[in-house]
Amino acid sequence: MSDSQTFPAPLHDPAARGFASDNYSGVHPEVLAAIVRANGGHQVSYGEDDYTAHLQDIFAEHFGLGVQAFPVFNGTGANVVALQSVTERWESVVCTTTAHIHVDECAAPERMGGLKLMTVATPDGKLTPELIDTVPLRRGDEHHAQPRVVSITQTTELGTAYTVAEIRAIAEHVHERDMVLHVDGSRLSNAAASLGVSFREMVTDTGVDIVSFGGTKNGLMVGEAVLVLNPDVVSGMKYLRKQSMQLASKMRFISAQLIALLTGDLYLRNAGHANAMAQRLADGVRDLPGLTIPLPVQANGVFPILPREVSLRLMEQFRFYFWDEAAGQVRWMCSFDTTESDVDAFIAAVRAELN
Repeated sequence: MSDSQTFPAPLHDPAARGFASDNYSGVHPEVLAAIVRANGGHQVSYGEDDYTAHLQDIFAEHFGLGVQAFPVFNGTGANVVALQSVTERWESVVCTTTAHIHVDECAAPERMGGLKLMTVATPDGKLTPELIDTVPLRRGDEHHAQPRVVSITQTTELGTAYTVAEIRAIAEHVHERDMVLHVDGSRLSNAAASLGVSFREMVTDTGVDIVSFGGTKNGLMVGEAVLVLNPDVVSGMKYLRKQSMQLASKMRFISAQLIALLTGDLYLRNAGHANAMAQRLADGVRDLPGLTIPLPVQANGVFPILPREVSLRLMEQFRFYFWDEAAGQVRWMCSFDTTESDVDAFIAAVRAELN
């Protein structure tokens, strides 16, 4: 190959790592290879391709027969489409005050989906039947948005994980009130790896109705999926996906990535490694003076509290964010490609600042 045909050098340092977000990571090599295999030739567009058809079988293996998978571009789109499909215009969604749909989606559920969110404060990012009951139902009151859906996040925005028993209790409680249970599963694979359970045990068998299944945070280039587990409570999904600008014309490339993630154990390898790196990070700084970790580390995120000036100095070397700046709480996220040396270098920097 001549010099004129060589690829240009990358515009970034491929060895650079940060702890701001698991979205900062690259694409897993097995996922890239799957995209290449899906390339070439023509396939019918908008989901009528061989890869999207096969993806239905793959999701059925993990979640049980009858699951319907609708690939979409991103997590916000998955949440908006999923929640629209199980609500009428006068109905509302119950979620935590820290929920991604409430805090980090630029009001897309409200603006694009026309959804009323009714939030509940929680100490650990998790809803319980008792907390759900703090939201007034006011059935039949035309002055009050009618609560229809409870949305939980697995794992939560605070890095905690619902147990199988906790999800089942919520599902039973929700269904007794003629409501629907949605799971925002952008890190559902991290929860499966943390709990040591299958998706079916954690989601289908507990009674969840609809899921936003995440892939981008776990090694995909682009792509998530809405999983319909209870079609009796869902309507208009195929139309809502298109109307919400989430229908990919070349869907085979999203489906091929999800197939690569879910065929074999790639989803568990990636998520389990990210979880282990977060635990290594937490263990390495837990005993430092002036630093506390108020919540258990159950996935790939650590949420410590430390002096603000220390965080600001560390941010000059490593990219990460404040979670609650007033409290001095920050968020450190690990990814499938975070290495032990990445973590150890960060631990050393934190120790140098606090000691």
